[in-house]
Amino acid sequence: MPPEAIEAFAGMAPKEPAICVVYADEAIVVLDKPSGLLSVPGRGPDKQDCLSVRVQARFADALVVHRLDMATSGLIVMARGAVVQRLLSEAFANRTVTKRYEAVVQGEIAATGDGWRVIDLPIAVDWPNRPLRVINHETGKPSVTRLQRSHFDAQRHLSHVLLEPLTGRTHQLRLHLKAIGHPILGDALYAPAEVIAMAPRLMLHACVLGFAHPVSGVAMEFSLSALTNA
Repeated sequence: MPPEAIEAFAGMAPKEPAICVVYADEAIVVLDKPSGLLSVPGRGPDKQDCLSVRVQARFADALVVHRLDMATSGLIVMARGAVVQRLLSEAFANRTVTKRYEAVVQGEIAATGDGWRVIDLPIAVDWPNRPLRVINHETGKPSVTRLQRSHFDAQRHLSHVLLEPLTGRTHQLRLHLKAIGHPILGDALYAPAEVIAMAPRLMLHACVLGFAHPVSGVAMEFSLSALTNA
C-alpha cells in the first residue's frame, strides 16, 4: 500500500451542494458519493442535505434505487423515472448487480493470491443498541462476503482489501471485518477507539458497480478506486 493511501482515501464531503456525475444518460445517473453525505434525507431539518436531493436539483426525474451508508464513499446509481427504478430494483433484489468495495483495515490479512476468502457469518439487529448489528448464529440472517487482500503495509500494519458482498445486510462489511479481527479504520460504530483514531473517516469505498443497462440491456461496469491518486 503506498504511504499516501490513507491520505488519498480520506477525502470528505464537499461543503457546497455539488455532485460528482460519473455517467448519465436518459435512463440512469451513476455518481461518486463522498464520505460524510447521506444518500437520502434523514430525520430532522439538519439531515435534509443528501445525495438524492442534490442530484434531483439537476436531474428532476432521478429516483433512489439503493443506498450507501453516510460514512461510505463511492459508486451509486439512480434511476431516471419509475419504470427504470423498478427494473434496477429488481436487478439488485435478484443479485444480478456486481458490487465491489475497497477498505483499509487494521492488521495483516493473509494473502489469498488470485482467490477469494469467504466470510459466512449471520447478522442480526442488536436490539438494545439499534441501529447496530451483531453476529448471531441463532437469530441472524445469512450474510456472506468475499474478501481478497490487495496490499499489506508492514510499517503501519494495515491491509488494503477488496470486498464483494453476496448478501446485502446493513453494516455487513463493517461487521464481518470486525468479526474476523480486522476492523475498518475510522469505523466509529464497530472499531475500537485506537482504530477509529487512525483515520479521519470510514475507510470504506464502493469501487465497482456493474449491471445490465435497464433499457438497452448492454452490460455496464463502472470502476472508481479511492486510491487512484495515491
